[in-house]
Amino acid sequence: MPRRFHDQRDDETVINRRQWLAALGVGGVGGLAGCMGGDGGNGNGNGNGNGNGNGNGNGNGNGNGDTNESADETETGNETNGTNESDGGNETNESDGGSGEPTMSDSYDDVTSASFETLNPIYNTESGAGTAIGYALDQGYTFDENSEYFPLLYDMSTEDGSVWTFTVREGLEFGDPYGEVTASTFVYLIQEVHQSEWAATAAATSWAGVEVEETGDYEFQATLPEPSLLWPESYDPLLYPIPQDLLSPYVEEEDAEGLQQDEELLELQFTGNLGAYVLDEWNRGAGTSYSRNENYYIQDIEEGPDSFGNAPYFESATISVVEEQASRLGALETGEADSASIPPERVEEFRNLDGVQVNEIPQPYNTILSVNMRDNGWNAGPGNLFRHIPFRQALNVAVSKDDLIEGIYRGLAEPHYTWQPRFSDFYPGDDSIPTFGSGDQYGSEMARSLAEDAFEQSDHDYAFDGDQMVNPDGDQVTLEVLHSSGQEVSRNTAEFIAQELAENLGINLEVSAIDGTRFGEEFWTATPAESEEELTAEIDGEEVVWESPGPNNPGPRSVTANESWDMSLVYGLNTYPLNPLTNEVFFDGATAQYNPVGYYPEFDAAGLLEQARNAGGQEELREAFQEIFVNLAEEQPYIMLVFSDDIIGYNDGLVGPIENFANGWDFPGWYIEE
Repeated sequence: MPRRFHDQRDDETVINRRQWLAALGVGGVGGLAGCMGGDGGNGNGNGNGNGNGNGNGNGNGNGNGDTNESADETETGNETNGTNESDGGNETNESDGGSGEPTMSDSYDDVTSASFETLNPIYNTESGAGTAIGYALDQGYTFDENSEYFPLLYDMSTEDGSVWTFTVREGLEFGDPYGEVTASTFVYLIQEVHQSEWAATAAATSWAGVEVEETGDYEFQATLPEPSLLWPESYDPLLYPIPQDLLSPYVEEEDAEGLQQDEELLELQFTGNLGAYVLDEWNRGAGTSYSRNENYYIQDIEEGPDSFGNAPYFESATISVVEEQASRLGALETGEADSASIPPERVEEFRNLDGVQVNEIPQPYNTILSVNMRDNGWNAGPGNLFRHIPFRQALNVAVSKDDLIEGIYRGLAEPHYTWQPRFSDFYPGDDSIPTFGSGDQYGSEMARSLAEDAFEQSDHDYAFDGDQMVNPDGDQVTLEVLHSSGQEVSRNTAEFIAQELAENLGINLEVSAIDGTRFGEEFWTATPAESEEELTAEIDGEEVVWESPGPNNPGPRSVTANESWDMSLVYGLNTYPLNPLTNEVFFDGATAQYNPVGYYPEFDAAGLLEQARNAGGQEELREAFQEIFVNLAEEQPYIMLVFSDDIIGYNDGLVGPIENFANGWDFPGWYIEE
């Protein structure tokens, strides 16, 4: 099962499945831009994918991973490539000019805080490594600044979403001795590796149940188990090209370990003309270095900007592992690095520096207050008030989004009302949903009224005693909120929420730091139940059975993690604005694939998701999802707080970066203006 979170810790962390990372870094073109940098881990991206991560990311950080551990620095960079116009604008602000002809420069240098465990494109599940792979090896496609599909290695088309035709670009060549990339390259990879029982690749789940057939030298078809008009946006069909002759010995022996350790795959020795750069060296602790690929296929394609004509425009490129934030920022300031993420508290400083341009890039990972509705949650007394919608609403009403954004995020965030950012085409509009935590839907009076509605729904005697909320024993309700250790923004957010809940709801909230890995293993996930009795619960008068329990939804609320907990700010989640159907992993009923908190929807989430899956066009799809997002805004399965922007500093002479969700999709065409 995937970990549906992207650690917003100190950078690119391990993610456990393909589509997740696919959105954290999609498409070779979009991914090359680099800025893996920083301590943030927002992965800037469009979050399009379907939640499984394939470690493909070429640095475009499109946010396929479902989660994001709260970070101090939003890891940005050109790491996106799906796009959307943030807040209705097409913010494509090309860096100060760029009216002249692209010019060649010596090197493009990026910095990151974490090293790479593997560069094997078949098995990688880290966003940072996906960026490093993407410098040297493109994937099938990306999305441009208008959210339009952009073919790289292949184009895709369909009549009804059931059968998709892939047309492979001619002229793609592996390095010697492997020859040309054709349809059979991809068909063999899918059928013999991704769909095999032995290989267990990062993309295995993406191709489960898909029938693939070669229909020409440069054409193959994929028939889906269920129609999907947004299949490309799910990133499931996103593939790396791998030579058949390289794979076949491992296929014949069913040797997964050998495939994982193959030197040609680990060192990207087969890439031919398939990437902007050639990997020269991977220093396991220090980073990667590359040289310009003079034969890069993108120079000869008809699509794309004119600047692709002689791309890329750097003779070399590097990704340097620099653990210390001060050193990364120092490299940006002195010009030793061309891109680095900037923490919110340093933004104004860098805006005033000569030689640095600062971009704010919208992204789909949210900052949420997770509340534990399972039996090991709500440790303030009997019952669990988190299970009552009015109480979750009360928590949200009690926390000022405006003050949180201005005070903690320095204004570099947007309020989060429902499970989409405002730039999404599927966002229902502020007039259609409650805007808890803003305007007249913020404050003590409304928060306490909602809490009292929850008290009436509870079987236990909770009440207000003066300024305090008290449990049935008359003691003040005391809860604990966990945040990521060592993360200033996470800690400050937790302390702000504690102040707000004390003032507006009379709750005593204790703030505690925790290591993200420990939280994930001991608090967030659990060993799935096994017996039929343990996997059965009565919900709203109906018997519900967990047929496929996993660590992220181990069974009914009675099945819990090793450690008890009340509230958490450790993980944020992906909202998938390009393909919101992916959100079924969170909200497709109590048995949804990803449900650590034990949320049971009280609206017909499964029915609306089925309606969305069967939609005959974009308008039907939009109608179904807008109804879903209205309901999610009401029910607050997670207490939705903000969407923070990714902040990236670039060399001021760099032409190409845009303040748009798609930043970096055209990275090969970026250049330094002389």
